[in-house]
Amino acid sequence: MSRLSLKGLLVPNVTPFTREGELDVDGLRSCVRFWLEGGVSGLVPCGSNGEAPCLSREERMKVIETVVDEVNGKVPVVAGTGSVSTKETIAFTKDAKDLGADAVLVVTPYYFKLSSKEICEHYRAVCESSEFPLVLYNVPKFTGFSLEPAVFSKIANANENVVGVKDSSGNVGSMAEIIRLVGTRISVLAGTGDAVLPVLMSGGSGAVVAVANVFPRLCSGLYEAFVKGDFERACRLQRQVSFANEVLVKRHNQLSAIKAALKLQGLPGGYPRRPALLLDDEETRDIENLLKTMGEQDSVSK
Repeated sequence: MSRLSLKGLLVPNVTPFTREGELDVDGLRSCVRFWLEGGVSGLVPCGSNGEAPCLSREERMKVIETVVDEVNGKVPVVAGTGSVSTKETIAFTKDAKDLGADAVLVVTPYYFKLSSKEICEHYRAVCESSEFPLVLYNVPKFTGFSLEPAVFSKIANANENVVGVKDSSGNVGSMAEIIRLVGTRISVLAGTGDAVLPVLMSGGSGAVVAVANVFPRLCSGLYEAFVKGDFERACRLQRQVSFANEVLVKRHNQLSAIKAALKLQGLPGGYPRRPALLLDDEETRDIENLLKTMGEQDSVSK
């Protein structure tokens, strides 16, 4: 198995649905082109922002197949394959591998409260089933618990095909400890928009952040500024990314807010799948104000 190195700014991309709740494949293709034109380093379909828990197995496969085809090898595709059960996670991982993804993103099992031993065994079984590049995914906002850095280290050191960690805890101290423990061997990726630069400064490899759906060029520009050593610009861009994250991810239902922002920019982000609802008029005006403010900040920073 060749060693996959993930770095830069990746998009945990949304899944466009029609008003009736069906997949909008053409809309997804248009969005993929928008993200690629924004200079992103990779795409992550069927993650949290892709509403993966609301997708059937067949829908997951169609989304991954579409993204892989549209990307056409330009950047890595890291497909979300995590599920509640080990058996289903293994099946989803096999699907992603067969469909041409470059790696998989596997969220910690959710719903039931598991011990560290059970979680380690879960990842061991998934890794051994496919010997396919795998990124660990910690997102306590949705799963209800957070993995300790030592557990990350144990899983990564025990399974050769673990190539990365996406940590969406927002705990920069914890992410710095993950970097200390495993950052020389695998990619450590920030999973929240307000932690991108802090994680990079701590030795991380990049980020997978929701706001990149709406502002791919801004987010990729932050990474590029860091790599070039232009820290003044990197700090300025981080402030913009953090502001966008505050509005899109923290203030509103991020599934609905991100799709509303895409629609306001003329992009076919589609509708959220129920039970998530469209934003109301007041919430939509908040997104309109965000886009206006971000446009004004961008014009000043150029």
